[in-house]
Amino acid sequence: MDKVKVLERYLPPAAAPLIARWIDYFKCEFKISRNRNSKFGDYRPPHAGKGHRISVNYDLNVYAFLVTTVHEFAHLHTWNEHKHKAKPHGTEWKTNFKKMMQPFFEQEIFPPDVKHAIVRYLNNPAASSCTDLHLYKSLRLYDAPKPEAHLTVEKVPMNALFKLKNGRVFRKEEKLRKRYKCTEIQTRRIYLFSPIAEVELVAS
Repeated sequence: MDKVKVLERYLPPAAAPLIARWIDYFKCEFKISRNRNSKFGDYRPPHAGKGHRISVNYDLNVYAFLVTTVHEFAHLHTWNEHKHKAKPHGTEWKTNFKKMMQPFFEQEIFPPDVKHAIVRYLNNPAASSCTDLHLYKSLRLYDAPKPEAHLTVEKVPMNALFKLKNGRVFRKEEKLRKRYKCTEIQTRRIYLFSPIAEVELVAS
């Protein structure tokens, strides 16, 4: 099937032709991936005879899918220019992300609130990646409605139990800087969770 037609299922349709051109131009293997709790997308540089590889989770809303796709292509572009010399989300990557986001701003593809959150994120040197909370929350407003029991870790009440898709159950405890300390019930091991990790509340 035509690349543009496939991409239109996951992206705002007006953005699909440019992303298809990038896939061809950069000779990139672009994969629409299953859901991964730990990340929305991934970039792998050429290695062992394989070229550039990008994967993006299939279940993101169209704006989150586009932001993640541009995020990963900015990694690819930065790798082409600097190889391993540039930091993953350093100045070089930020410059490329900003530059590669520009055509979508010009086409006015993003709703005003999402565009504002992206611009704010790009102007914030402290934000290291697309886990920027303000940007993530703006993008989540465009998600399809989810069952009431599904929420982010920051919305889980203190000391309440929640579970992951794989069935593992945790108790939410104190906040340590940017992450929440949580204890896995079965193993008693401590894990740190991002406030924006999506989980399911366990009825007490």
